Amino acid sequence: MKVRAGRGFTFDELKAAGINRKEARSIGIAVDHRRRNRSEESLQRNVERLQLYKSKLIVFPRRAGKAKKGDSEAAELAQASQVSGELFPVKNTVTIEEPRAITSEEQTFSAFQTLLNLRSDLRQAGNRAKIAKAKAEEEAQKVKK
Repeated sequence: MKVRAGRGFTFDELKAAGINRKEARSIGIAVDHRRRNRSEESLQRNVERLQLYKSKLIVFPRRAGKAKKGDSEAAELAQASQVSGELFPVKNTVTIEEPRAITSEEQTFSAFQTLLNLRSDLRQAGNRAKIAKAKAEEEAQKVKK
C-alpha cells in the first residue's frame, strides 16, 4: 500500500511521542484533529518520525542572549542551518513475495461472505445474548420445579 504524508499528526501520535498539542503547533508540527489511527504500525512509524524531528530540532530563544528552558545551547545555535524541502519524508517500502500455489482453503474462502457474517454477528449480538439469558432462566425455572 502506498503511504503518503497527510495533513498532520493525530493527538495519539503526539501523546506517544511526548509532545504537547500547543508545543507541537509552536515548533512546526501539523496537527489534524480529524485523523484516527487505524493500525498500531502506522502509529509507531509516525511516533518515530516525530521523535526524530524533535531530536534534530534546534529551538532559538525569543530574546537573544536570554535562553529559557527548552531552548538549544549556544554551540548548537552557531552551527544551525536552514533546511528547505521535506524534512523527514515517508518512505514506501516494497515487499516482493515469492509466487506460490493457492491452497484449497484460500480457494473456498469468501471475503465478502465472511465480512457479511461478522457484521451480522455484531448487529445480532445483543439479541442473541437476550435469548440465551431467557433460555438460561427457563432452565433454572425447570430445575427449581
